[in-house]
Amino acid sequence: MTSGRAAAGTRKMAAEASGALKQRNPSGSISTAGRHRFRSDPSPVACGGAGGGARPVQIVAADEAAHSFSLQEAELERLLLQEAVQDLQVVVVSVAGAFRKGKSFLLDFMLRYMYQQDSVSWMGGEEEPLTGFSWRGGCERETTGILAWSDVFVVEKPDGRQVAVLLMDTQGAFDSQSTVRDCATLFALSTMTSSVQVYNLSQNVQEDDLQHLQLFTEYGRLAMEQVYEKPFQSLMFLIRDWSYPYEHPYGLEGGRSFLDKRLQLTQHQHEELQAVRRHVRSCFSHIGCFLLPHPGLQVATNPHFDGRLRDIDQDFRQELGALVPALLAPRNLVEKEIGGARVTCRDLLHYFKAYMKIYQGEELPHPKSMLQATAEANNLAAVAGAREVYHSGMEQVCGGDKPYLSPAELERRHAELRRAAVRRFCSVKKMGGDDFCRRYQEQLEAELDDAYANFCKHNDGKNIFHAARTPATLFAVVLAMYAAALLTGFLGVASVAALCRLVMGVALAALCIWVYVKYSGQFREVGGAIDHVAEALWEQVFSKLLEAVWTRVPLGVLVPWPRPRLTSNNNVKKKN
Repeated sequence: MTSGRAAAGTRKMAAEASGALKQRNPSGSISTAGRHRFRSDPSPVACGGAGGGARPVQIVAADEAAHSFSLQEAELERLLLQEAVQDLQVVVVSVAGAFRKGKSFLLDFMLRYMYQQDSVSWMGGEEEPLTGFSWRGGCERETTGILAWSDVFVVEKPDGRQVAVLLMDTQGAFDSQSTVRDCATLFALSTMTSSVQVYNLSQNVQEDDLQHLQLFTEYGRLAMEQVYEKPFQSLMFLIRDWSYPYEHPYGLEGGRSFLDKRLQLTQHQHEELQAVRRHVRSCFSHIGCFLLPHPGLQVATNPHFDGRLRDIDQDFRQELGALVPALLAPRNLVEKEIGGARVTCRDLLHYFKAYMKIYQGEELPHPKSMLQATAEANNLAAVAGAREVYHSGMEQVCGGDKPYLSPAELERRHAELRRAAVRRFCSVKKMGGDDFCRRYQEQLEAELDDAYANFCKHNDGKNIFHAARTPATLFAVVLAMYAAALLTGFLGVASVAALCRLVMGVALAALCIWVYVKYSGQFREVGGAIDHVAEALWEQVFSKLLEAVWTRVPLGVLVPWPRPRLTSNNNVKKKN
């Protein structure tokens, strides 16, 4: 949004500061800030820090059976089109990453901060259970689709501008029920719509983490109408359960030195590794990293853990107290920008709709797992090699300047080379299993049959009688119509004679045009149409007439048998 529009929104909010901004509704509500003070309503904050009527709202729903996603427009409109926030510039903080890695747990501490930032002890009391976004221990996923918190927080930044802050929770990637496309769609959508994407990782940044990030961000970039130099904004690598503080200390500084080393380009690196790192750096305007210690065995192993601070290790609490303000303190808030323009809540709704429409269509390619992509490449290479065996063999049989070959012999050679090509395909070691490879074998066989049809056409073009079929057919039509015109004119049927002369003229004109096309090479479409008509006439009329004449007229009528020689008396030897 432009600066004038931002100023107008600021003036409007200033006029309503103490009234409308404190109103709440069951589905979406507003939390206000004055001089960086956050409050949901005058009543005490509910346990865990979440406002009494606030709750997670499903804005992108997952259909597990169809492996598709749908935008919950009504819920999103309730959040973003509230009168008090719809024209405010928006800050969207999203947390994404693998499933069961504590994303929702982290977001609930962010909620505590947003509700109680004016308090030194914003984390809450030692005995307060952690509530907000749904979370639990265990190995099964909890969040599906994309959730947003129903309170849209209004924050006054140090320069006096007010912004709307939206927190989003994203379904974990790589669970047992999601495809690669599902994971890529959700990660890309949350990255495209957020101003800060927290990439939640466990223990370290491994090479496959960077490769997945490359895949997901590229999938998001494909969906954008315009690709800018830096299509996305801020990315925060959050390394959970960091176990090497003696190499890189906890926090932002240790994370910065660690990430610089991980994303470093060296002269001896493989080209593939360099490409991944260049891609990640080219996608985000700002990249940071935070190293967070393990919260403690009580958190990891106690099935009854409910988020009470007394069960969390002190190191974790201390670093969490640095992480959350680094993301959500008023001076650190990053407004959402697309194409260099700041986005309002109203604009964000339109972008959500546009992006979801793209992902619900079939315009984008389907991302695949590394095994599937490798198996496809492996099988396609085998198909290409087998196809080359067939094509090179057929070229030696009837290609180029090779003379015309009888159709029967051509079909026999085709069958031989087809079997050789299939044997070549089957002999190559391929990944993916028999069922997967069988699809590519069927594809190869279909391609060989299509190639055979083209070779047949090329071979027929070398047959002088086949090449002369069109002019011969048209000339026969001219002669037939001329004879019919003479006969009907002699019998006095003038209308039929005129029709015959018209058809004769059209056939003669078509013959002249065909000769010109073959001579000049121009108007090839017209020449092809004439060939098709002539071929149809030959197949449907003349060939059947010839066949009928050949079967009904005895051969002896057309070719007279030799007469037996009569013996002459002069040749008889008289006996004396």
